[in-house]
Amino acid sequence: MQYLFLVFGLWCFLALPAAAQSHSDTVRIDLRSVLEQTLSMSPDVRAARSESAWANARYDLARSSRILPNTTVTSAVAVVPGIENPNDTPRDQLYLDPAVRNDYSNLSPYAQTEVAFIQPVYTWGALGSTIKAAGAGADLENARMQEMEIVASLRAASLYYDVLLTNELYRLTDRAGEVVRMAMQEINRLLEEGDPEVDDADRYQVLITEQEYARRVVQVTQERQTVHTALRRQLMAADSIIIVPVRDTLEPLTFILENLLTYQQKARMYRPEILQAQAGMAATDALIRVARADYYPQAVFGLTLSASGAPNRYRQPNPYISDGFRRTSARTGFGLIQKLNFRQTRARVAQAQAQHTSAGHLAVAAEQLVLAEVEQAWRRVITEEAALAAEDSSLAISKEWLRVEQINFDLDLGDTENLVKAVQTNLESEARYYEAIRRYNMAVLELLAAAGLLTREMNAFTE
Repeated sequence: MQYLFLVFGLWCFLALPAAAQSHSDTVRIDLRSVLEQTLSMSPDVRAARSESAWANARYDLARSSRILPNTTVTSAVAVVPGIENPNDTPRDQLYLDPAVRNDYSNLSPYAQTEVAFIQPVYTWGALGSTIKAAGAGADLENARMQEMEIVASLRAASLYYDVLLTNELYRLTDRAGEVVRMAMQEINRLLEEGDPEVDDADRYQVLITEQEYARRVVQVTQERQTVHTALRRQLMAADSIIIVPVRDTLEPLTFILENLLTYQQKARMYRPEILQAQAGMAATDALIRVARADYYPQAVFGLTLSASGAPNRYRQPNPYISDGFRRTSARTGFGLIQKLNFRQTRARVAQAQAQHTSAGHLAVAAEQLVLAEVEQAWRRVITEEAALAAEDSSLAISKEWLRVEQINFDLDLGDTENLVKAVQTNLESEARYYEAIRRYNMAVLELLAAAGLLTREMNAFTE
């Protein structure tokens, strides 16, 4: 009765899924909705978007520095003494009378405002290069955000297919339980008939099999809770929400595999790691020009407007003498700003050049690594597609064998042991088939991720 222990092999494939429940908080999902919800709610994606928003704001700040980068307005309010004029000197000639003094018994409010503008005129490319470096920094953070979106999407897709797989395998558990019960009934019947090939040892073996079945049910129940909880938390859903797949069957993705060169070209265009490397090179190249600009004087245009006044003070018209508490002034002109520590400038230029060289090497390494990953993912799709086809053929053969054994058994021409073996083989083949579907689907998604297309061309494939 060795065939009884073939039942054990089936449990290696089994795990319980979510039951389709009727609940007010039920959410029905498919692959696309899972990915969309992940990109919308995942905390790590949101954090990456915040970093990208910060980099874009820094780029806007750099661009705004083109026009009047240094503009200040300074205001002050105080009280000031009045004027003691013992000789009754005319107000516009007070500066000529040495007897005029401050009168602290006559205090009055005082206000002063100064506006200063400084506009760069020519910076030897420093200003434009700073803007380019900030723009490249924004591109780099945008690429990092895309990388995080791909990582989160793959994680969510894996959990989604785990749920579908456990749903399929759960249906197989019922059929496997039937195999165990059928084996027990057959043992009891043969014992009652006094079959010499059957003894109590066979019955005890079946009883042990039933206990293993009960243990496995508990185990897969916990695994089922783990899978559903993980997906629910990935989607940031409340604990009260029941997640149910729209399509409760695990089917291969509809996908047409193109040649390897196509995906490698797409990867060069869209893969976040390559985009980051390109942005890094652009940023460091711009920083070299920024550092070199310190060798030369920068031309600027400046304008300062100042006004102050108090009701108990008087403006003096003399151009050489004025009352600081009651006057207006305007100063404007062109100027030069030159940094004179050329050793520091040389050091900064050398640092920028070293960073640019490093970024170039990293860009080459990133491209080669990405191309290798694309090829690996592309070949894995071919392998998993062939494995899926083989499992599909094996499943068809096992179904045909099972039909033959069932017909023979119904006609009293078959053997019970052969029927049980056929049932068990069919269950194992079906379990392997669903696992092959999951591996194939994930291989497709990983290829799209390797080419940088996962979050760009979701409409290119369907379940």
